[in-house]
Amino acid sequence: MRKSLLALGLMAATSAPVIAADYSDGDIHKNDYKWMQFNLMGAFDELPGKSSHDYLEMEFGGRSGIFDLYGYVDVFNLTSNPSSDKAGAEKMFMKFAPRMSLDALTGKDLSFGPVQELYVASLIEWGGNSGVNNQKIGLGSDVMVPWLGKVGVNLYATYEGNNRDWNGFHFATNWFKPFYFFDNGSFVSYQGYIDYQFGMDDKNTALNTSHGGAMFNGIYWHSDRFAVGYGLKGYKDVFGLKDGGLAGKTTGFGHYVAVTYKF
Repeated sequence: MRKSLLALGLMAATSAPVIAADYSDGDIHKNDYKWMQFNLMGAFDELPGKSSHDYLEMEFGGRSGIFDLYGYVDVFNLTSNPSSDKAGAEKMFMKFAPRMSLDALTGKDLSFGPVQELYVASLIEWGGNSGVNNQKIGLGSDVMVPWLGKVGVNLYATYEGNNRDWNGFHFATNWFKPFYFFDNGSFVSYQGYIDYQFGMDDKNTALNTSHGGAMFNGIYWHSDRFAVGYGLKGYKDVFGLKDGGLAGKTTGFGHYVAVTYKF
């Protein structure tokens, strides 16, 4: 699950008011919220490499004044099983995505058409000393989409810390749509995200392509404290790695199951 709009989706699901992003009254804290949850995950045929493994994910998000934050920390191979696909690999992966609201910063309503709010958006990805080390910066927004409702849309330029160089762009969206409600207050949601990278260096034709990405589609049941779900993730030259090249299989489908406890 990658859903910086989780809290807003839950507020919509429980009929709590969602206040428009108009900060001309000076109250920049009117949309403050916070949430945290732990997800026990099982991944099957995850690409690249068709890896199947377990991991624990601490996922969190919130807003305070001009700042919006989403992030998670993954811990792989919880039992340190030597036969795991993750044995001997980096134990942790972290992603932090802070955004700064331009509407709240300027005190002006910058919305137009379906665009509700604008942000300076950033993304930090770190996978250990020998793993991923990326920093990304760009423009973010919240966009109203028919049926889905409010969708996060961000476009970043990518700086690869390991290579100390800028390399392409990253387009990211995420959504959280409750669509079926039970009498006891629980509900079923369609939630997911798209990560698409383009304009990347593809001089090493045996390893890289100039573009690639992934789309996650999840169906989850939610109660106040728990969630259970399944996600299908489609990959196409994910991370700009050429399918069938030196990186192995990078195009296809992976499956995810999750059990969640919400704090």
